[in-house]
Amino acid sequence: MGLPSNSMLRVGLTGGLGSGKSTVARFFAAHGVHTISADDVGRRLMQPGETVYRQIVDHFGPEVLRENGSLNRPKLADLAFRQGRLDELNRIVHPAVIAAQEAWANDVFSRDSKAIAMIESALIFEASHSGSVPEWHKRFDRIVLVTAPDDLKIQRFLERLTAGASLDPEKLKTLEQDARARLAAQIPDQQKIPLVDDVIDNSSTLEETQRQVDAIFTRLQHAASTR
Repeated sequence: MGLPSNSMLRVGLTGGLGSGKSTVARFFAAHGVHTISADDVGRRLMQPGETVYRQIVDHFGPEVLRENGSLNRPKLADLAFRQGRLDELNRIVHPAVIAAQEAWANDVFSRDSKAIAMIESALIFEASHSGSVPEWHKRFDRIVLVTAPDDLKIQRFLERLTAGASLDPEKLKTLEQDARARLAAQIPDQQKIPLVDDVIDNSSTLEETQRQVDAIFTRLQHAASTR
């Protein structure tokens, strides 16, 4: 996979767990930007019958399966983040997810060469560091980073998982430890900021986030129309 064609504008939307990437992606989509979520692609590729599913089971063994044959994602997360096997999982999942994203982007551009294709992924830089996929600057023309303080990220992560339900303190503590382990596996925002084109501070109101998205969209639209 070489450098993106000059007739295409490929944008990476990244940020750590709980930063609010999905909300930002929806704001861009409302402007007409084509968006795809790496998490959604990964979930699809990890369904029974998919090659990635088979490779995960072959590598980690049948203990990662539920009784119905689907992958036990909490068990996989435990292996990855608590037992130090994240690189093994990423080397299976990342290349397939990125290939699917590339196929999606090519389809978008086959219909509109001036379109903006935005890939939402927490691990744009981390995937490149694994050595199993092309470096990020060979995959994207622009990178947008969504940031927020770590404590706010963890709060959002917990709110999303619990969906407003009250949990006992021990369960809540376990979930918080899981969130911190996931954040620790990601490159800190301060190291990413010098590498990106735009930064969205998503620690305030939705209106403020929308204002930042609107400004960045204007620049992306101009870049797409002049390539």
